Amino acid sequence: MGAGQVDKEPEPRLVGVEELSRHRQLHDLWLVIDGIVWDFSQFATEHPGGAAVIAQHAGRDASAAYNEVHSPNLVKTVLPASSRVGVLDRSTATEEWAKPPPQARRGPPRKTLEEKPPLGDLINARDFEVAAEASFTPKAWAFVSSAATDCLTKERNASTYRDIVLRPRVLRDVGRVDISTTVLGHEIRAPVFCAPTSMGKIFHPEGERELGRGCQRLGIPQCVSTSCSYSLPEVMDAVEEEQKVLSADASVPVFFQLYVDKDRRKSERLLRMVKERGVKAIFLTVDAPVIGKREADERVKSDESLKAPMSGASAKNDKKGGALGRLMGSYIDASMTWEDIAWLRQTVPGLPIVLKGIQTSMDAAKAMEAGVDAIYITNHGGRSLDTAPATILVLLELQKNCPRIFDKMEVYVDGGITRGTDIFKALCLGARAVGIGRGFLFALNYGKEGIEQFVNILTDELTTTMQMCGITSLDQVHPGLLHTGAVDHLIPGLGEHPYATWRPKTRSKL
Repeated sequence: MGAGQVDKEPEPRLVGVEELSRHRQLHDLWLVIDGIVWDFSQFATEHPGGAAVIAQHAGRDASAAYNEVHSPNLVKTVLPASSRVGVLDRSTATEEWAKPPPQARRGPPRKTLEEKPPLGDLINARDFEVAAEASFTPKAWAFVSSAATDCLTKERNASTYRDIVLRPRVLRDVGRVDISTTVLGHEIRAPVFCAPTSMGKIFHPEGERELGRGCQRLGIPQCVSTSCSYSLPEVMDAVEEEQKVLSADASVPVFFQLYVDKDRRKSERLLRMVKERGVKAIFLTVDAPVIGKREADERVKSDESLKAPMSGASAKNDKKGGALGRLMGSYIDASMTWEDIAWLRQTVPGLPIVLKGIQTSMDAAKAMEAGVDAIYITNHGGRSLDTAPATILVLLELQKNCPRIFDKMEVYVDGGITRGTDIFKALCLGARAVGIGRGFLFALNYGKEGIEQFVNILTDELTTTMQMCGITSLDQVHPGLLHTGAVDHLIPGLGEHPYATWRPKTRSKL
């Protein structure tokens, strides 16, 4: 080769429809995804969603079926480069060939955009929920709206806020209000973040990538779940692209929520990767060693081609039903203990650690002793253990039993937050910021514009509440702006039951 010459990439092989159609047997199976012809012969029988859905698209374009449930890059990580046959020669595609296979299994039809009210008609958080119920597929709605067993904790998360009364203060200069704050040292524009949510792609084609774009526009953090429908690098790519569009001087932090895998080596590899991609903290989920029974989700069958790229978990159906959370959460390690925090700290040295799922003052105190950077009061939106306490009550429990925690670490809370007054009440009781999960998924129905409008509605309400209560910045919130008498009797003391001292007898080991 002469000096200065550069090797050229070989031209991709063009594959015509006639050749493609000759490879339609399970042992010799080609199909097209986004214009690329792939050889699925070795993988079809191992497909987590079963070989049937692969066979239905043998020799055809499977792009539509694939993109409904998978991230674009998943096929590149699952199949070796040698399985890439070439590029579809589109000039050979006929109208008949391009039709979906008649035997392809179809899920319930997604309702059309016209069936949703225009975004401009939505003026509160509840409006987004109503629009989502009208337009999500039955499975998507069952997944997002379901909660554990009788859904009492889910309902109480929201209703308890209504039992806490505001105490407005008057004749204060409230002409200018600042709702910015910091989370783990990062400046954010409002005390709100997108809580970790799963399987965002069933609500919007871009799923968590679109959530990331919306959060960047708003200047608030996103916490990406292990059960995300995209890989963390794909989400970070979207976030970084949005930062360039916005010409942002400083990036808004992205956090990562971790479910620990039974095979710790898998979690260690995942953690190293997310640290390299620039996440700013690890939110370790501690309230879900097993998955709660979510009956509405169990009643609707899952699409068995769904797969979470980071956990590797796949959807399926069994004799108990089709709940995505239960069926895709079997990899979670139920043997984790407080001692494992040291393992996590060693795996991601330098990254802040947040314990997600604290529900008692006793565990909050243990978290403080363990030296974590923050705690996150949550009951999984009522999706884990029904009749667990409403999260705002746990904030009050901390104020009663261990108020020093608020000076030692940051405290976050989620669950049932649908109004700016709810955010205000949580902040007055010591929360640094609030997480919202379902609400962001309802807003995702309208893409990043919907996410912006949803959050702006809440922050407008928060600003108004602050002005009505006579304060202008978040360093002025305090419990004296609330009357909690209607719920104070629900706040337990430290440790044991106040009068029931019974204990079961120790069972003989013989």
